[in-house]
Amino acid sequence: MSGYRGERCVGDAGGAGIPDVIDAADRPESPGPDARPEVERVPREVGVGPWPGGPDAWPDDPRYDPVLLADGDRRNVVDRYRYWTVEAIRADLAGRAHALHVAVENLSQDLNIGSIVRTANAFNVAAVHIIGRHRWNKRGAMVTNRYLDVRHHPEPDALLAWAADAGYEVIGIDNGPRAGLLEEAVLPERCLMVFGSEGEGISPALLERCSRVLRIGQYGSTRSINVAAAAAVAMHTWVLQHAGPAPD
Repeated sequence: MSGYRGERCVGDAGGAGIPDVIDAADRPESPGPDARPEVERVPREVGVGPWPGGPDAWPDDPRYDPVLLADGDRRNVVDRYRYWTVEAIRADLAGRAHALHVAVENLSQDLNIGSIVRTANAFNVAAVHIIGRHRWNKRGAMVTNRYLDVRHHPEPDALLAWAADAGYEVIGIDNGPRAGLLEEAVLPERCLMVFGSEGEGISPALLERCSRVLRIGQYGSTRSINVAAAAAVAMHTWVLQHAGPAPD
């Protein structure tokens, strides 16, 4: 079976098995005379500093944020959006957003939801729909939710009603028994991809109302992949079929 339903990947506890005190006998020997000197690592500077030339050189454009022009822009945005306001970035992205929508069930405030939002921003999908709990863990989104249309639906019925009104085909990405291969599927342009929570997958009530269920082909021993990774693969599959080349 392929897809993402299955066991969570849980790492080892940090520091487990490492002694609090290192005996002198366990300390590394001093470097010999022929040892290479350590290279000092300089932290990589993110973003750009203040606009060169001061206020007199600032662009006369309402998209630019005076605070960012004065202080610099250290946000994780592409160069074309440097110094732009959040509202200007949102408007520009919305004006050229792809037709793809994605939805994810929020059953446990899973950190993967934030990662899915971040990937949706990278591929400029039209919107992300959160089904279930209104609060979700935003750490993985890396503030990309500020630039993206994120909608909330208290239950699946509300989402499915929206999809029917908007003329969207609802496709579940899961590894259930009726799932076909994503790699062999022709995806509709007006596509709503649905993802479930990590470990549980898509809830039965929502899964049975998806027009199709697609799984991601796998070649190793694990029966599933992480839901955020599955969402990235699925969104990119749609992009390859409908989006064309990415901008420079």
